[in-house]
Amino acid sequence: MDPDYVLFGRVVECGSLSAAARALRISPAMVSKRLARLEARLGVRLVHRTTRRLAMTEAGERFHADVVAILAAMREAEARLTGIRDRPSGPLRISAPTSFGRLHIAPYLHRFLAQHPAVQLHLDLTDAAVDLFAERVDLAIRITAEVPASVVAHPLGANRRLLCASPSYLAAHGTPDTVSDLSRHYLLAADGQSPWRLANGRHRRAVEIDSVVGTNSSELVRELALSGVGIALRSLWDVGDALADGRLVRVLPDWSGPDDLAIYALHPHAPSVPAAVTAFIAFLRETLDPPPWGAA
Repeated sequence: MDPDYVLFGRVVECGSLSAAARALRISPAMVSKRLARLEARLGVRLVHRTTRRLAMTEAGERFHADVVAILAAMREAEARLTGIRDRPSGPLRISAPTSFGRLHIAPYLHRFLAQHPAVQLHLDLTDAAVDLFAERVDLAIRITAEVPASVVAHPLGANRRLLCASPSYLAAHGTPDTVSDLSRHYLLAADGQSPWRLANGRHRRAVEIDSVVGTNSSELVRELALSGVGIALRSLWDVGDALADGRLVRVLPDWSGPDDLAIYALHPHAPSVPAAVTAFIAFLRETLDPPPWGAA
């Protein structure tokens, strides 16, 4: 908005140069100079100056009506922008791992949507590490050991990983007693999940995996383990329910994945974080504390 338009509107509103000067906290001479500058730029006289009051010309009246409409539109635009900043609203694009999103976000989304009906949510479930900037993702749930410096990370919880198999598999193939015994068993892992890194106190072992079924889906690995195909290294959030009801049992309980992985909500650095992003982080923390998958 041209500041001289604002000045003209204030002059008309106040009815005199001196009153407008007081309202704008500048000198009457400056008000007069800027008003004359505006008239010269527009090529028309906007007001007739008198000793006591100002009288608008016909052109000034038409221009004043336009200026009032412009100023009102600007105030409405600012109000809308303030609302976007202060109230969760507008588009919100979330990315999450497929299994985690299906198990621990999707069942509870109705709560977030009920609390924030002005948010236009789009949830992408993928096991790929999406580029938040290239894909224009507002918030990503990521299970990782390293957080890029280019994003802000909000910890959501630990990511404990356990070896497990179905009772039917162990009944048919026996239970391994040592890490070395795993080489004689059917093992299950998605693409990119070999080798398994295992920890037992200070002891560390790496197990190269030739998965009995090749797949890019962690969800398929879970289903194969449940159906008795082999042994899998799975996150507790993924198999906690199956361990609790006996559909899976732990294998080599002294060994597990190292505790370097954690669950984070990540968003790009920004001078002002959108209210919808902040609200979704709060929703995640409320949903995942305490973790709904329990402990094994």
